Amino acid sequence: MNFRQLKYFVATADTGQISRAAKLLSISQSSVTGSVRELEQILGTSLFNRRAHGMELTKAGREFLQVARDILEKVDAAHQINRGTSDISGSLRLAATYTVIGYFLPYHLGRLAQLFPRIDIQIVELDRQSIEAQLLTSQIDMAVALTSNIHREGIETLTLLKSPRRAWVPAGHPFCKRREVSLSQLAQEPYVMLTVDEAAHSSMKYWNSHDAHPNIKLRTSSVEAVRSLVANGQGVTILSDMVYRPWSLEGRRIETVPMDVEIPTMDVGLAFNRATALTPTMKALKSYFSSSFLSPKLQF
Repeated sequence: MNFRQLKYFVATADTGQISRAAKLLSISQSSVTGSVRELEQILGTSLFNRRAHGMELTKAGREFLQVARDILEKVDAAHQINRGTSDISGSLRLAATYTVIGYFLPYHLGRLAQLFPRIDIQIVELDRQSIEAQLLTSQIDMAVALTSNIHREGIETLTLLKSPRRAWVPAGHPFCKRREVSLSQLAQEPYVMLTVDEAAHSSMKYWNSHDAHPNIKLRTSSVEAVRSLVANGQGVTILSDMVYRPWSLEGRRIETVPMDVEIPTMDVGLAFNRATALTPTMKALKSYFSSSFLSPKLQF
């Protein structure tokens, strides 16, 4: 196993397609395909299901993805030791939505503090509408949010991560034996609808587009409540891999099942006022996230 294989695997998982990963890494598609196959042979398991719409992580693939990320991040951190820290100083008013603060941002805030110790990042939690309004009125400098929800004119977005959505079911559910499940099949089960960060609105768009209707048992803004209800057999749901954890607070297991139709991903990224010139601190934040998610790294 080598770093090249890990890097190509992570790029494929993040983009969902061999062609996109190859374009991101500025290499041939055959190089990506070969590296992923080599890795699967080394591990003795399939990391992806090959679908018409792209590459979908298997259960083993999702588990290995975090391991691969940890390895690459630690190697990247080792490289940063020689580079030292930045002299850029100043303050930056950064907003983030509930989901981003809970499931994406904490690690990166720690890395930013190490790399840019003289930047004071003042973070505030806001919903999407407030983020848009405060970006346009310069009350905040930038935001890390669900870019799939932002379409306000005058606001530029930079998507960093596309998190696939899958069905969540309790361990032992009949759906666990299926290779994939349909919306019409999920509609026969009690459904737990997450409402935070416009999750319900996003959900109903793809339900309605396929002329299907969930049997909603409960609406809640708590991801942990959804997790516990599903794990305890009180319903099913569709949520993104970014917020997925295999265990509920009570220690009961949750399984995921791929959908048989293409469900829009949950996209996470940066948002800023298109008309505002980027300050050095804003450029530093944008550069950090771009290099972490959008630039080829660790050339081995």
